Amino acid sequence: MQSKQYSVKVYECSIDDEERFMSFFDTNYTLFKDHLIVINGYLSQNIKDYLNSKSLIFINNIKLPKGRSRRALEEEFEAQRRESDIDKIIAETKLEKLSKRLQNNLTVLDDIIRSGRELNIDGDLLLLNRVNSGATIYTTGNLIITQLVEGSVRCDGNFMILTTSSKANVIFHGEEIDNSFLEDRLSRVELKNQEIVITPVFKKEINWVS
Repeated sequence: MQSKQYSVKVYECSIDDEERFMSFFDTNYTLFKDHLIVINGYLSQNIKDYLNSKSLIFINNIKLPKGRSRRALEEEFEAQRRESDIDKIIAETKLEKLSKRLQNNLTVLDDIIRSGRELNIDGDLLLLNRVNSGATIYTTGNLIITQLVEGSVRCDGNFMILTTSSKANVIFHGEEIDNSFLEDRLSRVELKNQEIVITPVFKKEINWVS
């Protein structure tokens, strides 16, 4: 793809009086001949003909994005940097706690599990990426998936933590889990007194598996 970026001078206005509008542009033609004229509100054929006769480029009722000052951009970038630093600290804390919780022959992966791939894990699995539709994961131990699950998951451990889309198929100890309990939110699925219990997990909780 080839592209170019331009800086455009814009004059934005509305028309209350056509004669006054045309008189204004007759007087200031040299100033505005290289501008893009943005006209808000009703634009008559008379004004269109006038602007075309002047070879002025114009658009009607189009909202253009407004530029921001350098200071505003710097403040936004700084806020994003601070937020990224906070997220990194939280992620590192979570990973440390997860590693302590998952100690049954732990496997840690950061791969996208793509369609057609079948992953069989003897023990616990901590997956730091997504599971695509058409992929399958089976673990004999506990399972934590930090990104979206769209494929099939089979878990026979004490618990699993994951979030799914409507495409996912999740089976815990031979029981299929209703996706409505897992869609669009991180949830912990575990065995308590031989019953399957599903509990939402708040993403901003640092002690999420304590």
